[in-house]
Amino acid sequence: MTVRLVSGPASRRLPPFLDSNVPLYLLSSDSRKADVAERLVTAGGMASVQVLNEMAAVLLGKWHVEWPLVRELLAAVRATCGIGVATLAVHERALDLAQRDGLGIHDATIVATALEAGCPILYSEDLQHGRVFDRRLRVVDPFR
Repeated sequence: MTVRLVSGPASRRLPPFLDSNVPLYLLSSDSRKADVAERLVTAGGMASVQVLNEMAAVLLGKWHVEWPLVRELLAAVRATCGIGVATLAVHERALDLAQRDGLGIHDATIVATALEAGCPILYSEDLQHGRVFDRRLRVVDPFR
């Protein structure tokens, strides 16, 4: 496996939020999905420490990727994306989203982090395409 290298941070007023599955497709053998992932990651946006940790868990556990490549991919994401943190406010908002919208706590934390960062779009294939949270965050599956 080779990681598609990304370079140069991009700045936007209202960046999209990238769920972990988006940058993971940088390693995909499906060239269409890898191209989409590369375009989105190089364009910049927001991710979170949770996204980075989920990526590491998949890469090391499920895909058995060696540490140097794991670190390279995580560094590429950190170089192009702002990294949001799960504060106590994000945690509380995630609990509310999980209870109100029936989300699992991990997905709710991703949504809450994106909302707190002011992102208008959440790129993910794990959540329902087109779903809108709090009338301002729309889920988009970029691989549809």
